[in-house]
Amino acid sequence: MNLDQRVAARFREVNGDHPMTEADDAYVSRQYRVLDTLCAAHGRDPDDVRRLMLDGRLPLPSYLRSDGAQMVPADLFSLAERAGGTERLAEWFVAHWTDRTEGAEEWDAYLSGQYVCLHSVTPATIRRKGELVDAIGATVDALDAGPADDARLARLHALVDELDMLEPSFTAYDRLRFDGPISRDTWIDAVRARFPR
Repeated sequence: MNLDQRVAARFREVNGDHPMTEADDAYVSRQYRVLDTLCAAHGRDPDDVRRLMLDGRLPLPSYLRSDGAQMVPADLFSLAERAGGTERLAEWFVAHWTDRTEGAEEWDAYLSGQYVCLHSVTPATIRRKGELVDAIGATVDALDAGPADDARLARLHALVDELDMLEPSFTAYDRLRFDGPISRDTWIDAVRARFPR
């Protein structure tokens, strides 16, 4: 099995083997780049990058388009560059969390390629998304427990709006691989439906 096939097989181990529709392919083609094309633009060998993915030093592709193209974020290499290289990336990444166990868990999630819930995947945006989800949940609980006052509703809308800015629209394929609603469904769309402006 060549490196391209090994990465595709690893992707399916992590995400399952779900069909990509024409709409899924169109969404992914707008939001992501073909790995080989991105490598050419950055002067990198695609097979070297696939080895780094298989060795757990760069994230797996975010999607496999129905034609087999391995789709990655346009900024795939930016975190490694900021860290001083792929050999330093893991330590640099984990150091953004006070709790090293949580940082290691986020590193594993990052390597899975499944962080498709953010326009830009960085430790800062990962942490901010978590803070926003917690704050939205707490504000909804407070609204459920007592009367809905204007200040709480305004705070809720501000939190949801900020999360909306961090997250892309997702595609139907994501609901298959994550086996149900995605964060946008739960923390943006459903909250806005329950608490309209």
